[in-house]
Amino acid sequence: MGQQETVDVDEVFRVETHGIDPIPDAERHGSAKDLFWLWFGSNLTFTYVINGALAVAFGLSFWQATAVVVIGGLSFFAISAAGLSGIRTGTATLVISRATFGVRGNLPAGVLNWVVSIGYTIVNTVVGTLALEVFFAEIGWQAGTAGRAVALLVTLALTFAVAMWGHATVQFAERWMAYVLAAGFGVLLLFVIPGTDTAAPAGAAPGLSGWSLAFVVMLAGPFSYLPMPADYTRYLPRTTSLKSITWMGALGGFLSSVALGVAGVAAATRTDMTDAVAGAESLLPGWFQPLFLALVLGGSVTNSIITLYSSSLNLQVLGIPWSRARAIVISAAVTALGSLAALFLTDFTTSLLSFLSLLIIVFAPWGGVFLADMLLRRCHYDADALHAGSAGAYWYRSGYHPAGIAALLTGMTFAALTCDSELWTGPLVAPLGGADLTLLGSVVSGLTYWALTRRRVAAYAPAA
Repeated sequence: MGQQETVDVDEVFRVETHGIDPIPDAERHGSAKDLFWLWFGSNLTFTYVINGALAVAFGLSFWQATAVVVIGGLSFFAISAAGLSGIRTGTATLVISRATFGVRGNLPAGVLNWVVSIGYTIVNTVVGTLALEVFFAEIGWQAGTAGRAVALLVTLALTFAVAMWGHATVQFAERWMAYVLAAGFGVLLLFVIPGTDTAAPAGAAPGLSGWSLAFVVMLAGPFSYLPMPADYTRYLPRTTSLKSITWMGALGGFLSSVALGVAGVAAATRTDMTDAVAGAESLLPGWFQPLFLALVLGGSVTNSIITLYSSSLNLQVLGIPWSRARAIVISAAVTALGSLAALFLTDFTTSLLSFLSLLIIVFAPWGGVFLADMLLRRCHYDADALHAGSAGAYWYRSGYHPAGIAALLTGMTFAALTCDSELWTGPLVAPLGGADLTLLGSVVSGLTYWALTRRRVAAYAPAA
């Protein structure tokens, strides 16, 4: 009796067996609409409310801050376009970037991206835990440390269970949680928007410093997604329209981030948003406050799911010889330990956020080089060479692509010189009037890469 061939099926509530290995055409499924719900649901997070409030705190008026929020939302067109390479190769973003930086040159950014993914997962887990703890208190359960521990356990369990099952379950959960969260945040907008003070504050003059800091705050989150969009397009059939992929993903991220960002801007014109959760809660009727806390928890979970899932693929890129489902246990364990530290060591969260904000020095230039390479290749890669190691076309010189590394270092140098963060202030910040131009490191690195490779990068693509 002949051995029956089995096909790995990407199904809801079934552990995904694929990792960074290319997805065969026979197992591809779904449509571009799936990307809308993925990016819409995962960005229905209270973080954007905080970011909108910060823009006002930097001295911007309602309309100025709203303009920054909208421009920040438009960045999702670049994020979504970065996923086009996934449909062509069937693999994850950090595998595809081997073509840009070389197999070995790709590893340092892979390590840092894993740190960023886990860092943001910890931050979201802490925010969700604290919201759930307050929810417990408001329904009458004053449990102290035990209540916080239970809240943490619930938040971690919701995140880990979905991410562990894998791609199909992630998309399913993001879609259905998006329905609930969109309805809830829609009600929140009805309470927050009326009464907004749209007049410019008396004597408001944010200057270049205020504008640049507002843009950094609004764009840092979307930029942190750049190493993961192909993780969610790699299952789509090759016949899926590239235009529809770009538009669906971009609209999803744009709508949720802008709606919540504007809510934060509006709230900051009405009340003190130093403690954003408490500030927003003060604008809501008593009956809605417990539901609001549930929205904060749900938004934290939806965002943590995609970062935790991508972190498991990231570990495989770094050489962990485990399946994706086993590798995610490492990420979940580190997330749990970090969340414990953040919840019981009062200064840990602030330090972590400062560290994560500093890493934009790396990821803005990284994104610029990756996108420039993708445009030059028109998303055409030798899919086999991406996994071939030293035997493949992307080994370059001892595993490093000189042009990619040089462009990255150039962009990082510019970003470091113009960065204004708690942990580091670049020497050009003061001469620039306090402006933080870190994000322009992506433009510098992308243009540098284009100048170095525009006549040669076509040779790296496989023949038609």
